[in-house]
Amino acid sequence: MTPQDCSMRPWPPEPSGLEAALTHLQCLLVARRARANPEGVNWHQYDVLELLWARGSMRPSELSTALDVSRQTTSKALRVLKDLGLVTQRAAGEDRRELSTSLTSDGVAFLARIARGRQDIGQLAASVLTEGEGVLFAELCEKVAAAMEAQPAR
Repeated sequence: MTPQDCSMRPWPPEPSGLEAALTHLQCLLVARRARANPEGVNWHQYDVLELLWARGSMRPSELSTALDVSRQTTSKALRVLKDLGLVTQRAAGEDRRELSTSLTSDGVAFLARIARGRQDIGQLAASVLTEGEGVLFAELCEKVAAAMEAQPAR
């Protein structure tokens, strides 16, 4: 193929119908998440909040291990979350150097607001899909998610 032949192909290539639909849905989901998250909490920070909600107070080292990230990455996330008032830290036990991290009432309210957004999207989907379509859509989403988790991003 000559360079001239390459210039004749559109770039980027036209997406398939499936790719276009996935891209459109992703854009809408991200836009809704951004509206529900004016604080700008990123995915890792959100994971920290969810883990604290699920397990209660934790030390930063426990958070790092549970999320399989470096201590430095967790420390950065905790600094932002503390500045936003979503978590608090207190000395844990006898060793005053180790801190215990927990959600604040604002942190709980943040997670509740995000959960309401997820519920709203779920109710919207349920309102336009039959029960069978909803079950199939959920199965297909899980199938694609599992394939994405099994294959490293390029």
